[in-house]
Amino acid sequence: MRVASELDLGEVYFKNEGQNPTGSFKDRGMTVAVTRAVEIGAKELVCASTGNTSASMAAYAARAGLRATVLIPHGKIAQGKLVQAIVHGARIQEVRGNFDKALQKARTLAATGRLYLVNSLNPYRIEGQKTLAFELWEQLRKVPDVIILPVGNAGNISAIWKGFWELKQLRATSRAPRMIGVQAAGAAPIAAAYAKGENSIVPWPSPETAASAIRIGAPASWKKALRAVRDSGGAMLAVSDHEILRAQRLLAAREGIFAEPASSASVAGLVKASRSKWFTRDESVVCVVTGHGLKDQGSVREAT
Repeated sequence: MRVASELDLGEVYFKNEGQNPTGSFKDRGMTVAVTRAVEIGAKELVCASTGNTSASMAAYAARAGLRATVLIPHGKIAQGKLVQAIVHGARIQEVRGNFDKALQKARTLAATGRLYLVNSLNPYRIEGQKTLAFELWEQLRKVPDVIILPVGNAGNISAIWKGFWELKQLRATSRAPRMIGVQAAGAAPIAAAYAKGENSIVPWPSPETAASAIRIGAPASWKKALRAVRDSGGAMLAVSDHEILRAQRLLAAREGIFAEPASSASVAGLVKASRSKWFTRDESVVCVVTGHGLKDQGSVREAT
């Protein structure tokens, strides 16, 4: 890997989730959640989304013959993701405020019993997303030493850690990787709590970052995320938008992988963690690239 060579690292892999059907890691959990919705007789799905969840839910709802309602924060969603939800026939509602406001409204709608919530609070989503751990184990024929991934609402880091923990419990492997989560500095309540050694987060009322998919100030799964990094001996880092966008260009220019800004946070985390000696040259590292760059092209256009 050319990025590994530039950073003077050894074994570095990029798990490209942009190759999934709707272009992001969300498909892993969404196919399981929608299958469950069909099983229990649900007729309409609902989610709050910064983009990728809405695209995935709309596609799988269309395939299953279900209605889909998407709540999005006003003016805070990448057009490449919004158009996916529209073309798949989802009903779009804009919410005044950020993602956290949209999620609050989605939970309220789901509580009526008429709509089925498919955000990462849904346990079937987690069951689907943990398969990334199983797949890595099969592909590498081992468990890597370190996993680095972006953190927004914190469902994915929780799910992947669950997958590796289960592999260990099944004695398929004798160990689990260290989990390193990466948040954008403008939306980093979990990283702030981790840095201070605190056991709870303080929600950020006005998160802001170019990495729209992780622009979340009150992550729903923060407890599980903190547990994952602490139990695994990992870390939760914060990286600036400048570092994220540099990492996006680095990944594209050196490895031929075009990732959206939020996905590039894992590569920015790789750079930062390597400089801080979070792992040695002899250890194997996997960066999870969560979504395709074509879904969020705004940052590239602004920089050119």
